[in-house]
Amino acid sequence: MQYKRILLKLSGEALMGNKQYGIDSERLSEYAQEIKNVADKGVEIAIVIGGGNIFRGLTGAAMGMDRVQGDHMGMLATVINGLALQSALETQGIQTRLQSAIHINEVAEPFIRRRAMRHLEKGRVVIFGGGTGNPYFTTDSAAVLRAIEIEADVILKGTRVDGIYTSDPEKDKNATKFDSISFADVLLKGLKVMDTTAFTLSQENELPIVVFDMNKKGNLTKLVEGENIGTVVNL
Repeated sequence: MQYKRILLKLSGEALMGNKQYGIDSERLSEYAQEIKNVADKGVEIAIVIGGGNIFRGLTGAAMGMDRVQGDHMGMLATVINGLALQSALETQGIQTRLQSAIHINEVAEPFIRRRAMRHLEKGRVVIFGGGTGNPYFTTDSAAVLRAIEIEADVILKGTRVDGIYTSDPEKDKNATKFDSISFADVLLKGLKVMDTTAFTLSQENELPIVVFDMNKKGNLTKLVEGENIGTVVNL
């Protein structure tokens, strides 16, 4: 395996599948199977999942809601998604732990770094919910922060496109894909990979990011086996 310990970042929207809102059980099951295939190979897996399929703090703020309250609602949405993913993984026979940055002791463990690392060492998949626990920070920032804390080898950002392009490939047919690109070039070209806070934190800690198509069956396994899947962002 190319990586021993990975942090998989999934967007909340990815769980919608073909729906307009909420969670698509078929898509959730597909993701669980992909994650199981990698876990069965001995790779240690941590996951951060967004909440955009349920609620976004920025959306609430745009409607006149207090931004802090909106972000707290978004954090709770990530816990809901985490519970759904935990259930899907356990259906596949994978031992899973959900840790939350906000205390919801009845449904999730509190985030404790040493406990999380011990779970990973024992082969359990660890899902981090609740973002960073602070408003104004995205789940991208949470993913980078948790990856650094648990000493992950890489952040794998699963999206619906197969890498980073010169422009949006869904809008520009002439967009070309990068197989690899440096952090500096991403910033210079103004490419959107993660929000600036998350991206800079990853750069400062020399933590590579791989952007890939999570919806293509087998991609996650091929990536951790060392195949040239998606786009690698490194120094």
